[in-house]
Amino acid sequence: MRSTITARGQTVIPAAIRERFSLTPAQRLEWIVEADGSIRVVPVDPSPVKAFRGMGRCGGSTQRLLADREAERQAERAMRG
Repeated sequence: MRSTITARGQTVIPAAIRERFSLTPAQRLEWIVEADGSIRVVPVDPSPVKAFRGMGRCGGSTQRLLADREAERQAERAMRG
């Protein structure tokens, strides 16, 4: 499946992918650049505990998760003004 990136950096997730992975509007996605240069996109569970489950086995770190969550909070605060 393919999609196109718009001038604003947006893309559409194909319906078959949204349905297969139960993706909904406002669902957060994590974009991961792999060592081989490929990009992996994974849905992020809204629960921080569920989102972190299994990260230790895949080389993730608690510090990265906490930094990502803090960056999201700061961005949301900035958008609210």
